[in-house]
Amino acid sequence: MEESVSVAVDAGPLALAAFIAYLAVVVALGAFSARFSSAGISEFFVGGRRMNRWVVALSAVVSGRSAWLLLGVTGLAYTRGASAVWAVVGYISVEIFLFLGYGRRLRRFAGARDCVTVPDFFAARLGEEAAGGEGEAAAGAGEDRQGALLRLTTTGVILLFMVGYVAAQFVAGGKAFAAGFGIDPTRGVFLTAAIVLAYTVLGGFLAVSLTDLVQAVFMLFALIALPLVAFARRGGLEAVLAELAALDPALVDPAVLGVGVFLGFIGIGLGSPGSPHVLARYMSIDDAEQLRASAVVGTLWNVLLAWGALFVGLAGRAWFPTVEMLPAADPENLYPTLAAHLLHPVLFGMVVASIFAAIMSTADSQLLVAASSVVRDVYEKVLRRGRPVPQRRLVLLSRLAVAVLVGISLLLGLMAEDLVFWLVLFAWAGLGASLGPTSLLALYWRRTTRAGVLAGLVTGAAVTIAWKLIPATDAWLYELIPGFLAGLAATVLVSLVTSPPPRVDEMFAVMRGTAEEGAGGAERAPGTAPGR
Repeated sequence: MEESVSVAVDAGPLALAAFIAYLAVVVALGAFSARFSSAGISEFFVGGRRMNRWVVALSAVVSGRSAWLLLGVTGLAYTRGASAVWAVVGYISVEIFLFLGYGRRLRRFAGARDCVTVPDFFAARLGEEAAGGEGEAAAGAGEDRQGALLRLTTTGVILLFMVGYVAAQFVAGGKAFAAGFGIDPTRGVFLTAAIVLAYTVLGGFLAVSLTDLVQAVFMLFALIALPLVAFARRGGLEAVLAELAALDPALVDPAVLGVGVFLGFIGIGLGSPGSPHVLARYMSIDDAEQLRASAVVGTLWNVLLAWGALFVGLAGRAWFPTVEMLPAADPENLYPTLAAHLLHPVLFGMVVASIFAAIMSTADSQLLVAASSVVRDVYEKVLRRGRPVPQRRLVLLSRLAVAVLVGISLLLGLMAEDLVFWLVLFAWAGLGASLGPTSLLALYWRRTTRAGVLAGLVTGAAVTIAWKLIPATDAWLYELIPGFLAGLAATVLVSLVTSPPPRVDEMFAVMRGTAEEGAGGAERAPGTAPGR
C-alpha cells in the first residue's frame, strides 16, 4: 500500500494536449451547428424540437449537474464520508419523475402551443392565448398587461438566479484551470467565459446538446476510472473503508446526519422541476413518448455519475487524510489533485476536461435559457407584441443577448471567486422554489390561475432569499425547502380565490396526449421544418 502524501498538481504537456484536443472538439461542434441554429428562434433555443432521445437523456443529466458534482460532491464525500450519498438521492429520484411524467406533459403542450421558453408555457397555459386566440390584438388591455406581467416576472426570476448560476460555473472553471494547469484563477475565469461564449453563440441549442453528449462521456469515464485506480492502488474497497473507519467511524456510516442536514440533502431534488435549462431539454425532444427511453438512459447516467463522485471522495480521504494535504486546504480541489497523483498525464488531461465538461454543459444551457427569456419573452412577446419580427433578427438578438449575459456573469464571478458553490446552491434553490411548484401545479392542477402563479413566483423567490440571509434559519435548513413550500402554498391559496383560465379541459387533453393532433396550435415553430 502506498503512503499518503501531499501533492502539488503539476500538469505536463501531454495533459495539456489532451485538454486542448477536447476544447477543439467542443468548438468544432459549435461551428458545425451554426447554420442550423441560424434558421430561427425555435432552432436556436430548442433545436427545432428535433432532438434525439439519447441526446436529450444525456444533455438533461449533465446540464443539471455542473461542477457541483465533480468538485462539490467529491469534496462533500471527502469531508462527510458515506452520508454524502443523500445529497444525490433526492435529485435522481425527482428526475425519474420528470422524464416519465412532467417532461412528457410539458413537451406535448409546448409543441402544440409553440412554447420555446418557460414563460411561454406559463403564458399559454394560463390564458394569454385564450384571451386573444388567432388575433392577439383583440385581447383587452387588462389581459395584455396581465400576460406581460407574468412573462416579465418569470423572466426576472430566471435572470435573478441564473446569472449567479452562470457566474458560479465561470468561477469553477477558474479553479479548475488553477488546480489543473497552475493558471491564475482570475485568468482561468476569463478563459472559461471565452470558451463557453464561442460555441454557444455559434451553435445555439444544437451545439450545446451535442457538446453535452461528448461531455457526458468524458464525465462518466473520469468518474469511473479515477476511483477504480484509487481503490486498486490502496488495496481495494474493503481496505479503504477500513482506513476510513480507523480515521473516523462516522466516515463509513451513511446514517450520521442531523434531521436538518438530511432534509436539506434530500430536498436538493426539489430544484430539478424549477431548472429551466433542464426543462428546455424535455421541450426539445422530437417525440414526447421517447422520454420513456430517455428516462432509462438518463437515470443510469445519473446513478453512475453520482456513485463515481462519492467514491472519489471516499478514496481521496484515504489518500489525503487531512485537508491540509490538499491545495489551499480546500476539499473541492480533491478531484484534480487525486487524478494528478494517480493517473497518466493524458488521463489527467481527460479528468480536467471532465471538470470543464460539467461546467460548460451547465453554463451554456443557462445562458441560452436566460437569453431566450430576454429575446422571446421581453422583446418579441412584450415590447413587439402583435408585430411580426423576422426570425433571423431574433437569432441575431439572441446571440447578442448571450454575449451580454456572459459579460454580466463574468463580472459577478470576478467579484465572488470564493463563493462558487454557495452561488450554485443558492441559485438552484431560488429557481426551484419559484419555478418548481408553479410549473408542477400548472401541469397537474386544473385550478391553477395566472394570479396564483405570479404569487408563487414572487413568494418562492422572496422566501429563499430571506431564509438565506438570516443566519439562524440558514444554518438549520437548506433554503430550497421552505422556499418551495412557501411558493406552493402561495400558488394554491391565490388560485383558489381567483378565476381559472378558460379552455382548461382542452389544455389538459393536450398535455395528456388525448387531444387531436394540431389542436390548440402548431406542433412546430412557424416557418420551420417538421419536428421529426
